[in-house]
Parts: sequence; structure tokens; C-alpha cells
Amino acid sequence: MPKSNSSPSEAGAKPALHPFDPIVDDGSVVLILGSFPSLTSFDDNFYYAHPRNQFWPILSELFGMPTESVAQRRALLKRSGIALWDIVARCERSNSADSNLRSCVPNDIPGLLRRHPNISALLFTGKKAQSLYLKHFGRSIALPASLLPSPSPAYAAMSYERKVKRWREILSGYIDLPKREA
Repeated sequence: MPKSNSSPSEAGAKPALHPFDPIVDDGSVVLILGSFPSLTSFDDNFYYAHPRNQFWPILSELFGMPTESVAQRRALLKRSGIALWDIVARCERSNSADSNLRSCVPNDIPGLLRRHPNISALLFTGKKAQSLYLKHFGRSIALPASLLPSPSPAYAAMSYERKVKRWREILSGYIDLPKREA
């Protein structure tokens, strides 16, 4: 898919192309799907780059690995068996809020799953990702799917500690997590 060199950060809805390839390899067993990268992620050129987003801190805590750099984040995903992508390939939007996404065209999730048959579950980082998945793909993909608590700073209804606990419960159904020290 062609890459966009510009960030849609100007006022008003602007067309936006998803700027990143999926992070996936033959060892991936779970695919975590978000909706679409934030403006900060566009600027920093990597997934979940907003400093208040809890995606990387949660995974760091669950796997006991650092996630300060892109290289460390990629290493954590590879070592843990997690693939990462977003539902939306292109859309219109004027800010980072999921509620602002318009005219969404999906990524080829079924094609990715065909190319990586070891993926045995889908996890969504928010209700928007889950609803877009269901809208575009229905229940045509016969894999277990679960909704993770959103790591977004906009989702404050659940404490960080409760999010970590829930992510641990969900991920442990598909991936061997490191044992917690007492």
C-alpha cells in the first residue's frame, strides 16, 4: 500500500493513508488490531506513539521487557508472538479521536491472516476497532476475538492497574506470559 508523507494535522477532515506496514512474522499467534494511528503516531512514525497511550507500558509490564525505543517494541512483539496492525487502511479525519474517523476503508485483514496461518486469535484495542472489524468482515473469519480495554488516554473509566489485569487475563488465553514475581 502506498505510504503518505504528510500528516493530516490541519483543521478539517483530510484524507489519510495508513502509514505503517503490519508488524507480523511466522511466529505471530495473536493479532492485535487498533483502529487507525493517532496524529502523534504519524509524526513519530510508529504505532501507539502518544506519550500518554498505555499500549507499550502495559505490554512492557506484562512481558517484563523495555519498550522505550522502536527496536525494543518490535523485539517485544516478536518475542511474545504478537502481530500488530490497524483495521483502517485509509479514511478522513481531522484529529486523533476514533469518533472522528470518516469514510473508512479497511486493511486486508483476511489476506494477512491467510499469509500468517499461525495467528489464532484477534484482539481489539478499542470498541471502534472491533465495530469496524465487524462492519467490514462480519463474522466471516472463524477466529476467537476479544476486546481489550482501550490503552488510549481518552479512556479513563478504568484504572491502569485494572487494564493491565484485564490484558493479562485475555492475553494469557493465547500466549504464555512470564510468571509474575510475588
